[in-house]
Amino acid sequence: MDTGTHFVFGLGLGGLAMTDPVIASHAYGPIAILIGTVAGSNAPDLDGLLRFKSNADYIKNHRGLSHSFPAIAGWTALITAAVSLAFRSIPWWHIAFWVLVAVVVHVLTDLFNSYGTQAYRPVSKQWVAWNIIHIFDPFIFSAHLFAILLWISGIAVPQVIFPVLYALLGIYYGWRTLVHRSLSKKIARQDPEGQPGDRYTLLPTVSLYRWNLVRISTDCTYGIGEWSHGKIKWHDVLKCDEHPAIDASKQHVDVQAFLSVTPFPCGHVKPRTWGYEVRWVDVRYRYRKQYPFVAVVLMDLNLHPLQSYVGWLSDERLEKRLRMNSY
Repeated sequence: MDTGTHFVFGLGLGGLAMTDPVIASHAYGPIAILIGTVAGSNAPDLDGLLRFKSNADYIKNHRGLSHSFPAIAGWTALITAAVSLAFRSIPWWHIAFWVLVAVVVHVLTDLFNSYGTQAYRPVSKQWVAWNIIHIFDPFIFSAHLFAILLWISGIAVPQVIFPVLYALLGIYYGWRTLVHRSLSKKIARQDPEGQPGDRYTLLPTVSLYRWNLVRISTDCTYGIGEWSHGKIKWHDVLKCDEHPAIDASKQHVDVQAFLSVTPFPCGHVKPRTWGYEVRWVDVRYRYRKQYPFVAVVLMDLNLHPLQSYVGWLSDERLEKRLRMNSY
């Protein structure tokens, strides 16, 4: 989920912790637990600091080891130790339990997105994305805000508000999962342009009734469209290029980082007077007729890299970033 949603989850889980009599009855219990749950709800995304090293390192590792089984234990131990040192009179195991819940909820909610995580490490380095909940879900965020406002206004006690909130969210997650599974089973039958052997992937949006749609045909062509209110609409078709420059680009660290996180890469080659521009796009992310998640390598005629970029940019900003005055 996005940072804002993880933050309100941290506050909400701090409210849920008030159902723990030890925490609720202690003079500093609510403060200690709020610190712990907010920290636990955001700690796995500290891998964002890798941006300062390079975009390639960030993209390759974001939601990777920091969201794994060992990291869950590590974040819990680290945050518990810090909070327990500041609030020595609170039993550390009560703090540890709620911090663990916050960290696990962070990783679990990220699994429901399209980007996914490597949550199964070290058992498996596979990226797991369930494609059920958008990275920002208005219902989840608004429900938390409403519950928090009820809490701070004193209209209701947290022991009532937050069990109800998370029961409703559990139902919501379950409903979205069932809808996704149901549509995934019948989407091929609804596609008038579909061919035997085509594979379909539904991707969530902020709307409850619209899903982005990717079709992989047997000729490795991507169809990009949407399912909205029971109808399929196709927006674009991408045919990936086969070219020696495509193969050469795969040896570049930026492209390797890009390919390590996307299940839907598509490479294109533009011949230039000075060489080749190889652009990889992730077809999951189409916005205003563009694909902003890219890896680009500029090569000379001998396929030696000249310049590169990996990350999120519009076509216009990407052109400005990669413009080389000498060409």
